[in-house]
Order: sequence, then C-alpha cells, then structure tokens
Amino acid sequence: MLEALKMQVYKANMELPRRGLITYTWGNVSGIDRATNYVVIKPSGVDYELLKPDDMVIIDLKGNKIEGKYKPSSDTPTHLELYKAFPEIGGVVHTHSPWATSWAQAGRSIPCYGTTHADYFYGSIPCARSLTQDEIENDYEKNTGLVIIETFKGLNASFVPGVLCINHGPFTWGKDAMEAVHNAVVLEEVAKMAFQTEQINVHVKPAPEAIKEKHFMRKHGKNAYYGQ
Repeated sequence: MLEALKMQVYKANMELPRRGLITYTWGNVSGIDRATNYVVIKPSGVDYELLKPDDMVIIDLKGNKIEGKYKPSSDTPTHLELYKAFPEIGGVVHTHSPWATSWAQAGRSIPCYGTTHADYFYGSIPCARSLTQDEIENDYEKNTGLVIIETFKGLNASFVPGVLCINHGPFTWGKDAMEAVHNAVVLEEVAKMAFQTEQINVHVKPAPEAIKEKHFMRKHGKNAYYGQ
C-alpha cells in the first residue's frame, strides 16, 4: 500500500543524516496521501543504517496503524495535528539540528537578516511558546502540534514553512516530504548565519521589508520569475 509514498518518505528520511541534520535517531520525516488521508512516517527508534522502505509505517489521521511492523515515530501526533491544520502541506520534518535547536533552546525566533532567509521564509521564523505543565504531562506530542498551530494564527504556513519549539527543536514542512527536508536544510543554514551575524554585529537590525518582499515574492509570489 502507498509504495511510492513509502519510498519517497524513506528517501527523505535518509537525507537527514546525509545533510548532517541528525545524530543517531534524532529526527523523523512523514508524508501524507491526501486522497486517503493516510500518513507514512519513520518508525520509532530504528537506526538509520538499518532502515528500509518497507519499515515505514502507515497510519490514519487519528493515529491508527494501517500497515507496518513497527511503532510509528513518537512525534507522530505532532505531525498529524499539522496535517489536519494545514491542508496545503504534504510532508513534515522534525530534527534536533544544532544551530536551529540552539535558537529554540534560547527561546528566540530567527530574524530575517538577509536574502538567503527571505528566499525561503517570509519574515521571522517563529519560536512557539512553552507548553504548560499540564500540556507536557498529558498528550505532550499532540499538544506540541497544537501549540505550533496556535503560533501560526495570523501567519501563512506556506510562506513560513517552519517553526522552532522552545526547549525542543525545529519542525519544517512542504508540499511533499522532500521539500520539507529541503526547508529543514535551509532552516539550519539560516540559523547558523543569523547567529554569526549577531556575533559580528551585536546591533544588527533585520533586513528592510523591501528586501524580504522582493526575494520571497520573486520565488513564491503570484508573479514569481526565479528559476526555469
């Protein structure tokens, strides 16, 4: 079932160690088939060196396992909440990549300091609020997703395809699993650049609105002209 999607999600997961975004099993990628609303996700705690396409787990949006010999990722409830809230996305990634996670642990959103950031993220990459003790103790992973959704009230999830979860790490998304990984790679690079920018100039200000507007819209706007 969903063999093509399982292969895509497997390949997307294998990009995480290849791109230096994870250590050991600290990450996961999922993809959704919107025709069935079935989600394919990495199994929990399986070593990437041992992972195979058939190891991917298929679940429905209620978290019921449809197919697979393993338990799905422990972050599955977060992925499911994002798919339910943002029907335009087709893939979700979670990592503990060091630069982005450093911003998350500091509880800071990443300001847009230049065109690299603006090419992919329309404004700051937000840091979500801390979960309450009750949210942590009851349905922690589901509540992580709900807090992300709360953070995006008034934001366009397609224009800002990522978030930092305070004390935790980044989540990114895209039209499919591979685009979500692409955005995770960019987020990590942008996080590193922003840190270095602030080290060089402690008084640095975000890039002008005109730069943000021009660079994002030339790639993603109605009259986009970047690329072939």
